[in-house]
This record gives sequence, C-alpha cells and structure tokens, in this order.
Amino acid sequence: MFMTSIIGTRLPLIQGALAQISTPALVAAVSRAGGLGVLTTVGQTPETLAAAIAEVRSATDQPFAVNLMLQQGNIAELVPYLIAHPVPVVTTSAGTPKLFAEALHEAGTKIVAVIPSVKVAKKMAALGVDALVAEGMESGGHIGTETTFSLVRQVAAAVDLPVFAAGGIADAEGVGAAFALGASGVQVGTAFLAADETPISDAYKDAVIAATDTDTVVTGRTTGDAVRSLKNALTTAYLAKEAAGATPAELQVLTDGSLTRAINGDVDHGTLMAGQVAGLITKRESAAAIVARLFPEVI
Repeated sequence: MFMTSIIGTRLPLIQGALAQISTPALVAAVSRAGGLGVLTTVGQTPETLAAAIAEVRSATDQPFAVNLMLQQGNIAELVPYLIAHPVPVVTTSAGTPKLFAEALHEAGTKIVAVIPSVKVAKKMAALGVDALVAEGMESGGHIGTETTFSLVRQVAAAVDLPVFAAGGIADAEGVGAAFALGASGVQVGTAFLAADETPISDAYKDAVIAATDTDTVVTGRTTGDAVRSLKNALTTAYLAKEAAGATPAELQVLTDGSLTRAINGDVDHGTLMAGQVAGLITKRESAAAIVARLFPEVI
C-alpha cells in the first residue's frame, strides 16, 4: 500500500513536522513537489492555524497535513477547529489521538500516527488510524529508543497498515533502504532544514550543512524527554548538569525558548534539532530539489 493510494500525493513522501519551523512556504513547496507537506501547530492558536492553513491552500491545491504534537497544552483548542474545518491529513505524535480520531475520520480527515515502537504501532492500528510513521532514534528532535533499521521492519511485519520509515533518510539510497525494510514510503525532516523555503536562520542552516555523522547528541534522557540536536555550548552545559543530577526544573531553565533562539540564529545557546543524517546534508537547495534527490527515478 502506498501513500498515493491513501491521500493522492504523487510520491510516498511525508515532510517531517518540524516544530515551529514547518510553516506555509515549506509545506506548500513540498506538496507542490509531490510529497505531503506537514504544517506545524507548535505555538499556534486556532486563529493563527486558520491563517496558516489558508496560506498553504492559496499556494497549492495539493494535499497537505497538519501535525498535532499531543503534549501541547492547547490541543483541546486546536482539534475542534480541525474537525470543523477539515484538512486532508492530520499527523499525530507524542501521544494518542484516541479522544478525537473518530471525529476526524467523520470529518473526512486521514490520520497518520508517528510511533516509536511495535507496541504503540499495534495500539494505533487498533484505533483505526490510516497509516503509521515508524520513527527511529536517528531522527532529530524528540526521539524514542529504537533504531530505524530494526523498528521499521518489525512494525511493517506487525500491522496491516502502510508504514512510513523515518530517521536517517536524506537521499534516494535511504528511500530504497526503507522500501527494502517493508516500508510503503518515507518521512524526511532533517534534509528539509537546508531548504530555501525553511524559515530558520542562515546560521542554523550552515550548522546543519557543516555537521558530520557524529555531531549530534541526545539530551533529556534522565527526564524522559530525549531530544536529538547538534552539539553546541547549550548541549554541553545540559549534559554536564544532567550528569551531575540536576532536577528536571533546573534543566528546563536551559532549554526554555531554546528552539526559538536557534531559529533566530543563536547557534550556541539554541537547540539545533537535527538528525544523525545531517552529515549527508551538504548544501542549501529548494524543497523541490530535495524531493527530486529523494525520488530521482520518479521525478
């Protein structure tokens, strides 16, 4: 089963939901190129989300998605808006869409759940979601504990749903590997950090491009909120405090507002979320060019 048979995208590609980053210009560019652009809701209100959706729709008539990071404090405000004003697809992460899955489906919206384990995959399948993204710990941002290589194969064998592989995919070879593992498509996030349409500082983009395979680190393991990002002064300070037994509250002081700082260009004290595959990102280019690299034989 392929994404194209579920929601009509030309390619089996989902753009990873980049918190605060995947805004309308990037989303529309990915959708126009044949993938599924995914709009972030982090920091959004129903009013700003409505404006962002309208902007995407004015830029493309292709399918797109809205991501719900379910740990957000205002999910109860955003979901009713999406039920009343349906979008083609909703992707969910960091929680279960159990409370509103039926209503979204009744509104005509497909649900794609991002999952970190076979156990959660089975729960989402039982809930009736339309597809899964099996995301390995190679990914940037909030991560689980299983690697892409082991997770995707086991999830694909465990559920009768389309499974999209995520984590460590940034080129056509990675896409081919995902299909070999039994995936129906891929979700790609880190590669789009270097897209022309991505609204982050030049300094953030340059840091991703300069990164090697060993330039990411995971913080927050002791707090149960593991995040992968590029090494910098912030991660060094965080890991030192974490090793010294700092409380979650003490650690949060370091990270409050840190993603916004990174987006605005503070590469020393910001959280530069990126996956291990950053070492393959070597230049800035358009979202369409990135999609073409991922699916050269189709484009």
